[in-house]
Amino acid sequence: MWVTSLVSVLPLAVFAFALPSKDCEHKVKEAVVPPRHWVVSGPAPPDHLIKLRIGLPQPNFDVLEDHLYAVSDPYHERYGAHLTKEEVEELVAPHPDSVSEVNGWLSSHGIQEEDVGRSPAGDWLTIKLPVQLVEKMLDTKYHVWKHTGSGEQIVRTTSYSLPKDIFEHVELIQPTTMFGTFKKLKSSLHSISKIDPQLQSQNLPPITDSATGLTVDASCNTTITITCLQQIYNAVGYTPSAGIGNSVGISGYLEDFANRADLQAFFEDQVPAAAAVNATYNFVSVAGGLDPQDPDEVGVESNLDTQFAFGLTFPIESTYFSTAGRPPFIPDIGTPEDTNEPYTDWLDFVLSHPNPPLSISTSYGDDEQTVPESFAKRACAGFAQLGARGVSLFVSSGDGGVGDGDPDPATQECITNDGTNRTQFIPGFPASCPFVTAVGGTVLFPERAVSFSGAGFSNYFSRPRYQDAAVTGFLKKLPAGTYSGLFNPNGRAIPDVSAQSDFFRVFVNGQPFHVGGTSASSPAFAGFVGLLNDARLKKGLPSLGFLNPLFYSKAASGFNDITVGNNPGCGTEGFNATVGWDAITGLGTPDFGKLVKLVT
Repeated sequence: MWVTSLVSVLPLAVFAFALPSKDCEHKVKEAVVPPRHWVVSGPAPPDHLIKLRIGLPQPNFDVLEDHLYAVSDPYHERYGAHLTKEEVEELVAPHPDSVSEVNGWLSSHGIQEEDVGRSPAGDWLTIKLPVQLVEKMLDTKYHVWKHTGSGEQIVRTTSYSLPKDIFEHVELIQPTTMFGTFKKLKSSLHSISKIDPQLQSQNLPPITDSATGLTVDASCNTTITITCLQQIYNAVGYTPSAGIGNSVGISGYLEDFANRADLQAFFEDQVPAAAAVNATYNFVSVAGGLDPQDPDEVGVESNLDTQFAFGLTFPIESTYFSTAGRPPFIPDIGTPEDTNEPYTDWLDFVLSHPNPPLSISTSYGDDEQTVPESFAKRACAGFAQLGARGVSLFVSSGDGGVGDGDPDPATQECITNDGTNRTQFIPGFPASCPFVTAVGGTVLFPERAVSFSGAGFSNYFSRPRYQDAAVTGFLKKLPAGTYSGLFNPNGRAIPDVSAQSDFFRVFVNGQPFHVGGTSASSPAFAGFVGLLNDARLKKGLPSLGFLNPLFYSKAASGFNDITVGNNPGCGTEGFNATVGWDAITGLGTPDFGKLVKLVT
């Protein structure tokens, strides 16, 4: 039975006369300890504009979650019966009482209906307001905070309050206490080096992996191409189709732009069929995201993502999302507004889209602890909505091993941000969200775990039931007391799966470069899922959608188990790859030939 909770959006003007004052006694909604390395550099300018995002509670989210698991469980009778956009919006809509109370509060501060943006479900409100008004509404004081390492500046407060009569009708408000900056440093791009055009193959004999029986060109141990991925993951000879409703997407951020000329150079080098028809991607601007094709504005990250995801899946429909936002931000008169949460702008947009791509990869993230728990959980709920609609989401697990995102284990601090200054492994977000598929990294053939593969256990999200058997088995293998106190053994574990993550041959300004990082493994894995969706759609089956319940059960035998390697960080050797799931490569890497049989 469906839960009826559709919201009728009530005009703010209705309350303009009835509620002259909402400035009653306030109650602290959220407070944080100032994070390490952030210091106050001065008061926030009173006319500085903040794009305030108000999240209203989703009282029926648990019902949506039940639906998500039902349609994602390969043994459930409803497997594959994805929800429609309208059904999902109905399940996440706030209670009408919350809508009316918050409308009244806004109206009491002179905010008109036309000033407020609303998500299709009415669960998010967005409004641009000057700092001086936000401070009054939230009974707080904003400051300009500066990061002592990067020099980056943001406008934040360490606590905010709400009137008691609307306290329960608001789940969270940001940007307030969120010091995660989602900057390019935090992307999962690990390394880049120009390929010497004089470097010639040594014509070594092909390599055979005794465990899988697969044979791969020896060159794949020095350079990863589309052909290498097809060989390593048993997809040689598979031909996807166009025009059957399939689609693959890449989300780009922080003014890192994909370049069509470089995509053509890549296709000419590795996918001649695509080059022959001058294939390209659909460009979608999110919140004003740009699409410059100037060689001076080429993004290595976006080129990597688009070239390999779209190269693997040609001629499947491909989409590149460019979401606006330019960090670091320096608040001054010339730039009165900062947009430092592009992830939520993208989520707003794609959730409003009637037909989002069926397989989407993202190669950006933050240390989980830099993101307030309330915000992380609310963003994660947005990913669940996409999964319920049949979309598979992939996120790079990060490049810091078990550490804090710094790729050099020797310089990792791994210190908690809660004021206790404890040493602890640092998981990444959004990889730690249980409703995405977190992708770690491997290298070479036969494959081994790459040392920088991000991994660990969430401190925000408990271990989802689909992971219980696999993760419990891994934890039982750890010697008693291993890393005691450094990680949360009951947390959502990452990564879920892995793929090659180094020496990718990427074209930048027409020249080939080697690029590495789990920012490579995520789009590659998303590409193979695009091929699996192709096989399903050809047989009249729905898209795979949220994958983790499938991967940890029926499809677990479709992965190559990686048993060599470790991911050092935080002054430790990290976790070891081992038989079965492990906290460095997850379930392993895909065997497309096996998976396609398991899912069709």
